[in-house]
Amino acid sequence: MDAVTDRGGGHEATPRGRVHTNQGTDMRTCTPLFLILLVTLSAPVAGQSPAARPGPIIASDGAVFPVTPDVPTPTDLDYRVAFEVSEGSGPARSSTSLNTVARFLNMHAQAGVPRERIGAAVVVHGTAVMDVLSDEAYSRRHGVANPNASLLRALVDAGTRVIVCGQSAASRGVEGEELMDGVEMALSAMTAFVFLQAEGFRVNPW
Repeated sequence: MDAVTDRGGGHEATPRGRVHTNQGTDMRTCTPLFLILLVTLSAPVAGQSPAARPGPIIASDGAVFPVTPDVPTPTDLDYRVAFEVSEGSGPARSSTSLNTVARFLNMHAQAGVPRERIGAAVVVHGTAVMDVLSDEAYSRRHGVANPNASLLRALVDAGTRVIVCGQSAASRGVEGEELMDGVEMALSAMTAFVFLQAEGFRVNPW
C-alpha cells in the first residue's frame, strides 16, 4: 500500500511505504550553483579601474594607476623635472602638490624608466613655505607636527631637491633653520628656476 502524502511535512507517496522527502535542495544540485555564484561575485566589474599603488621610489605616497598608453614612454630619456609649489595646504593638512612630485617619480619608475634617469626638484614659494617647516617650527605656528614631514623626508632621501624662495620665507618671518632638514633656501624662486634649468631640469608646465 502506498504511503499517504503529508502536505504539511513535504512528503510524497512512494511505492511500498518508502517515504521520500523534498525538503531542501539536493546537494548535487546545490554545489554547482554555489560555485557559479561565487565565481560571479568574485569576478571584477566590467570597466572597473585597477588599484593605484605607490612605489618603488616613494613607498609611502605617490600612488599611481597602471596604464597602457597609446603614446610610448621612452626609457632612454632623462625625466628631470622642476615643479613649482606656491599654495600652502593649510594648517594640519597634507600637501597634494608634494604628493604630485612623488607620483611623478613612482609613475615613471613603474613604467620602466631607469632610476638614474628620473629626478625631481621642487621650488617652494608663497604660502607653501609653511608646508616645508620642521616639526618644531610648524608646531609653534599650528599646534601640531607638520603632516608633510614624512613625505618631505622620503623625497629628500630619494634625491629630490626642495628649494624655498628666500623672498617668500623672509616676508613671512621664516628663518632658514626653521626649514625641514634637507630643504634648501635660494635667493628667490625665480633664481632657483634659472639654475635648475641650467642643470638640466625641465619646468613642469603647471
